[in-house]
Amino acid sequence: MPDASPRTFPPTFRWGAATAAYQVEGAVHEGGRGPSIWDTFSHTPGRTLRGDTGDVAVDHYHRWREDVALLRELGLDTYRLSISWPRVQPGGRGELNPAGVRFYRDLLTELRGAGIRPVVTLYHWDLPQELEDAGGWAERRTAHAFADYARAIAVELGDLVELWVTLNEPWCTAFLGHASGVHAPGRTEPGAALAAAHHLNLAHGLATRAIREELGDRAQVSIALNLHVTRAADPERAADLEAAHEIDLLGNHVFLGPLLDGTYPVELTRMTSRHTDWSFVRPGDLTQIRQRIDVLGVNYYSTSYVRRARPGLAGGLSGGHGDGAASPWVGADAVEFLPPRGPLTAMGWNVEPDGLYELLTALDNAYEGLPLMVMENGAAYDDEVTAQGEVHDAERTRYLYEHLDAVARAVADGADVRGYLVWSLLDNFEWAWGYTKRFGIVRVDYATQQRTPKDSARWYAEVVRTRTLTPPADVS
Repeated sequence: MPDASPRTFPPTFRWGAATAAYQVEGAVHEGGRGPSIWDTFSHTPGRTLRGDTGDVAVDHYHRWREDVALLRELGLDTYRLSISWPRVQPGGRGELNPAGVRFYRDLLTELRGAGIRPVVTLYHWDLPQELEDAGGWAERRTAHAFADYARAIAVELGDLVELWVTLNEPWCTAFLGHASGVHAPGRTEPGAALAAAHHLNLAHGLATRAIREELGDRAQVSIALNLHVTRAADPERAADLEAAHEIDLLGNHVFLGPLLDGTYPVELTRMTSRHTDWSFVRPGDLTQIRQRIDVLGVNYYSTSYVRRARPGLAGGLSGGHGDGAASPWVGADAVEFLPPRGPLTAMGWNVEPDGLYELLTALDNAYEGLPLMVMENGAAYDDEVTAQGEVHDAERTRYLYEHLDAVARAVADGADVRGYLVWSLLDNFEWAWGYTKRFGIVRVDYATQQRTPKDSARWYAEVVRTRTLTPPADVS
């Protein structure tokens, strides 16, 4: 339990919320938008719970002014959104779609006018289907297509964007999308997953260079990683420590290594060698990938516990987004994930705020001088809606309080954390879980699209207003 005494944050600390295009926009056939891999995936029977799709989502495409007003009402100074690649470039190559560009320019202009600084993610999982049909992220040319897209968007919108995030959670794209198959494009090809991870890294590096070539020194660039905090089931058992290390390599250093150190760990290439010879890494790639970033985006939700699998047991399938036919942990065949410990969210994820503190301080120690920003943190719970239309979500409020306390402790201990963006502003389409899991601090009635700030939103707004972290009423 955190110390109940109030904690304060630096005056420059940024407060905001985040969403993603496919999860909120809807209007998938409007304004010249082309199909994405998530359109195809969600319309394939059996891929999403109840067959839910993002066709309508929460209709942000038509209700964005209302949503910007909500951000302003809550006093948030930062909003992280993503651009739908197929909305602005339907086939993933060639000329931009003027209607799509205009939608985002209008949205960004409204945010600026409201005093809200836009953080823009260029890729939040909605690859144009035409690029997937040509091989997708498993093919090198997709990285170059992404860099061309990033350059074009920087030219069109660079005057309005505060911070560019090249990719969101490339681990999910590579390993949930290509190894376990629980995310689009739904492939179960371990070698393709590793190739996708490399091409995503390359895409980040090429796009970072392209943005800076167009915008110069005023361009601020980031990437958002869902880094895994993995604990050995028995920290006194060497085999369990080795199991945790393998997940650390596959979950974290497959990206941190090339992005920040300019290399892939030798142990990583060795443990995955039966799936690929890594020949997709070409001379000069690592130099291209290791570009300066202005802030590292950290997405955090929970921790996991692992051990070396006992004889006769299969390795872990856990990816945190539902079980698939195959494991996302390519090469870690003898690692067993244990049932989560402690209180759980509606996603079945454990609640361990200390994991966020440990992650932030470990990154600060490992990469001294690199600013950090929590770009996603939040929880799905079942809301209580009263007859008067009020939305009580004490569990979510407690979750946010405990995790913000972890951020405050990390800052107090010297970590350079620049801001916190709650996931999510709105209830929305939760990928393969459809509309069954609610992460929003604003409830959306999916039948009417009515927005209602929850108790957690009101509590968060007060923290933002005072820049002081005070426990919710039910936390002693």
